Amino acid sequence: MTDKRMLILIAGPYRSGTNGDPQAMAANLAKLEAAAWPVFAAGHLPVIGEWIALPVLRSAGAGPTDPLADQVLYPTAERLLARCDAVLRLPGDSTGADQDVAVARRRGLPVYDDIAQIPALDRQGDA
Repeated sequence: MTDKRMLILIAGPYRSGTNGDPQAMAANLAKLEAAAWPVFAAGHLPVIGEWIALPVLRSAGAGPTDPLADQVLYPTAERLLARCDAVLRLPGDSTGADQDVAVARRRGLPVYDDIAQIPALDRQGDA
């Protein structure tokens, strides 16, 4: 149990292993999003970098396979990590998620490999 509500970055494969296939990327995003409810149900706030990065890319007239994507996807996660309290690293090969974990560890943030590791919020501290 914890008495501190955390902002938790959910990190895992998005583009990795997809060869730019939009359906495969959508399936990867769905896996990331499937972890959002358990994080929220534990009393915390989940965030996924693509929830922010993809609209930024669209507003620049680009998508996740455009050359601009590397200049948006990775920096978005790094900027988010300046505000996050922890990272949930989902399974699967992902350079971006590995970078997120490395940044989190440098900043002394907890990195969870399983949703069950995330401490539930003590409801007395709920606000």
